[in-house]
Amino acid sequence: MPYSEPTNLAVVACPGGAAFANEVITHLRHMYKHRFSLKNDVISKRYALDKEKLVERINLDNDLHTGELCIRGNTDKYRPPVFKVNTRFTYFANGEFKTELIDCVRGKDVYIFQDVENHEPISFNDGKNTMRLSVNDHVIGLLVTIDAVRQAGAKQITLVLPVYPYSRQHKKKGREGLTAALLGHIYESMEVKRIITLDIHSREIVNAFSHTHCENLHASYQIIRELAKAVDLTKEDLVVVSPDTGAIDRNKFYATGLKKPLAMIYKERDYSVVTQDAKNSNIKSIKLLGDVKGKVAFLADDMLGTGGTLLKAMTFLHEQGATKVIAAISLPFFTGNAVELFDEAYKKGLFYRIIGTNAVYHDELLKREWYISTNVSGLFANVITRLHHEQSLSDLLDNRTIIDKLIKASTPADSEPAQDTSGKAE
Repeated sequence: MPYSEPTNLAVVACPGGAAFANEVITHLRHMYKHRFSLKNDVISKRYALDKEKLVERINLDNDLHTGELCIRGNTDKYRPPVFKVNTRFTYFANGEFKTELIDCVRGKDVYIFQDVENHEPISFNDGKNTMRLSVNDHVIGLLVTIDAVRQAGAKQITLVLPVYPYSRQHKKKGREGLTAALLGHIYESMEVKRIITLDIHSREIVNAFSHTHCENLHASYQIIRELAKAVDLTKEDLVVVSPDTGAIDRNKFYATGLKKPLAMIYKERDYSVVTQDAKNSNIKSIKLLGDVKGKVAFLADDMLGTGGTLLKAMTFLHEQGATKVIAAISLPFFTGNAVELFDEAYKKGLFYRIIGTNAVYHDELLKREWYISTNVSGLFANVITRLHHEQSLSDLLDNRTIIDKLIKASTPADSEPAQDTSGKAE
């Protein structure tokens, strides 16, 4: 792996994905600086070389191998990399988008970031206009950006989509489309080589691709790390509860890793009713398989939309005698008035905390006492560097070993040395 500026690695951030891209870039900079220093220390000792002269030799080697005349910066110091591509996004009055790349990306390995669930105000037209975009707006913005990067001569394109759009439309039950697969075919037709996503709603979506690779990351380590801070796992009587049958595998993973019992909530639904908000869902009755009385109940799910299902599950567990109810959500959408409804439930003592990732940008959540945000940008940064340098992702995709070390540690929240393999930047 190069230890100076990786001149062929470029990041293009769509307006929705800019916040997450900036966090990942911060991790990338720390990682390359750390590895440059580590390389310098190891090589200088091994060959008995002066560290300062070795820095110049490493910089010289990078200057000789770059496609540019030379890399910016002093020759006797570490030269911080520049990853982000300057881009201009235009939103026209009729709703059309345009993406213009200010910097050259010809021959580069380009990673395009987009957060399709970012519904915060976003600036366009050089800051002259501010818009709140829908999922469909973000998807079109992404497609326009992919085309701009492809037309600009990028060597290969990788999409960084923490939320895979339309992932809940992956099963055909009647006269309906398979929109998750449709989007996958569009990405593939636009020569996208790889997609990096987080806790994709269904593994069936991965099978929709013929040539494009889909790397599905998991936030289990980061979530357990925050759970260990919220409750004492060595003293609290904790039970893992699957909120429904669809989440049983996910919660079985947590129960196995935490070495705790597993319970399950069974919900009877009326599928003739379409869920409109958290209070008006299609759930008719709930039953519990297991025991939570006098225990801390921990639930994990991949995404939270209106929150109706989770609110009913939390209320039910509270009524069943759980001392604390904690939920972990990989993709916290909190659409509609979900935040206000959870505020009400928290005031009533129906739950203790919700742990979510920063993969979805939601400014209001960060202001809530009941919400804990865990950072997964380091995980994405590690995956990007390994893909760029064609290294293995095995220990990042299967993090059971690192979770086991976290649980065994006497102070789990402080076990920093293990965080590199789990996604924390160095």
